[in-house]
Amino acid sequence: MATLQIKDLHVSVADEETKKTKEILKGVNLTMNTGETHAIMGPNGTGKSTLSETIMGNPKYLVTQGDIMLDGTSLLGKPVDERARAGLFLAMQYPAEIKGITNLEFMRAAVNATRPDNDPIPIRTFLKELDKNLEILNMSDDMAERYLNEGFSGGEKKRNEILQLMTIKPKFAILDEIDSGLDIDALQVVAKGVNQMASPNFGVLMITHYQRLLNYIHPDQVHVMMGGKIVKTGNASLATELEATGYAGLRDELGLDVDLVDEDVPAGNGGR
Repeated sequence: MATLQIKDLHVSVADEETKKTKEILKGVNLTMNTGETHAIMGPNGTGKSTLSETIMGNPKYLVTQGDIMLDGTSLLGKPVDERARAGLFLAMQYPAEIKGITNLEFMRAAVNATRPDNDPIPIRTFLKELDKNLEILNMSDDMAERYLNEGFSGGEKKRNEILQLMTIKPKFAILDEIDSGLDIDALQVVAKGVNQMASPNFGVLMITHYQRLLNYIHPDQVHVMMGGKIVKTGNASLATELEATGYAGLRDELGLDVDLVDEDVPAGNGGR
């Protein structure tokens, strides 16, 4: 069993125009183990995607206080590639297109980077696993030969993120609004791929606005973020309650003096 722990995490980001920093995360605490599925919900601008990017090591986000620990070892100061080799994976909200590198080449390189002693995976073993995952996600064989995300639709990009997840097999996957822009059929396929990964050696942290994703990937815990903090934690029923009362109802229930949308999030950061 592996453990991902976020302790009193404070994170700031610079405004791209004024260069002044603004604190987005204001003391986030969260502990999860492999074998568990956690969901984070909350209104726009409260820091959900900032949290995911910070866990993965995006240098744009400055940790001013607190720690991020994997199996008791701090990840602060470690670059993105080292965190990935340690067992973290981020399925991004807006996956990048990379011309000149095929899906197959990218995924095989990523798998080999996580193997001990740089011992490359045999190509036949890799292709057998890839073919199985393509079938589970209803993806055609030629997807493996296409350049990474180039010319992909939004739904294809999301499926491709899950294909990478299933092939790389990290300890923890952070799914940043993997459901955004997906119709019901595509959402069910994506959820099928994530559920296929379920094991005592794999944990999921899902970031979403909507309860509908949780109908297909059932969380053990649901956390609500407001004002840069986790303000409430519960089981899956908490997401259902939010659908009924909205974030305004929860804010009133907890007596929180925070805006539903943080309008002070620096420009150019997508309200994250």
